[in-house]
Amino acid sequence: MKLVTATAFALSLLVSSPSMAEDIDQLPLAATFVISGGYWESGPEGVPGVETAVEAGERGYYKLIAIRQPDRTARIHLQMVASGEAGLRLVESVELEEFAAIKPYVTGIRPESTSGVAATPGFFAAVYLRTAPDSDRIEEWTVLIDELGDIRVERASN
Repeated sequence: MKLVTATAFALSLLVSSPSMAEDIDQLPLAATFVISGGYWESGPEGVPGVETAVEAGERGYYKLIAIRQPDRTARIHLQMVASGEAGLRLVESVELEEFAAIKPYVTGIRPESTSGVAATPGFFAAVYLRTAPDSDRIEEWTVLIDELGDIRVERASN
């Protein structure tokens, strides 16, 4: 009975909110992992290292996305999303070349924390991958963005 009630409630949310259903339909099926976290803010001169126009005083967060390719490898993209009164706006989207060079088989992506917004600007995520489809060995890589917007992608050294 609880399952039927929960299912009916979930369906009623989808039916009563067509824009939410449309948004989820726009998510590509090839997106195997999507996380968001960290934050950035712009000063009067914009965000350091970002060539796209960013409004003064704008604030937003980062997204890391793994997109599965036909050969089962993944392309990993980093996005900056502005979050303001007008809603969400994509500021910049780049493919991380460090991953493109090794053509990874991504098995997971995890944020540094799930406790909410960090106290300082930046972003951290761990990417778990294989470099061959039949390998049992999982490598951990990190994606780090410091408070100045500098991006470092490197294999984790445990």
